[in-house]
Amino acid sequence: MTLWIALVATAAGCYLLKFAGLAAPRRLLDNPWLQRFATAVPLALLAALITVEALRGDGQALSWDTARMAGLGAAVLALALRAPFLVVIVAAAATTAGLRALGLA
Repeated sequence: MTLWIALVATAAGCYLLKFAGLAAPRRLLDNPWLQRFATAVPLALLAALITVEALRGDGQALSWDTARMAGLGAAVLALALRAPFLVVIVAAAATTAGLRALGLA
């Protein structure tokens, strides 16, 4: 039962957050600081997610996943070459999967 309460509370919170964004006054949305913040937050969250997934912790030490780091390198290379986002994702996934399939990582 506790899981359902948490699920409903989270869904309600997400709905209210979405509603708050839609109900915000225009003068608040035109604030340059808020626009910079809204641009930076998704980038920071994505960087944190990539870091957490690429480097795993084993107790007190970090473990290095070679296949994931190679995939991350392929994604960075594709971004440096100004590839479309879908190409970046496919390059990272293919590199990671290829190294694991070959048993190199």
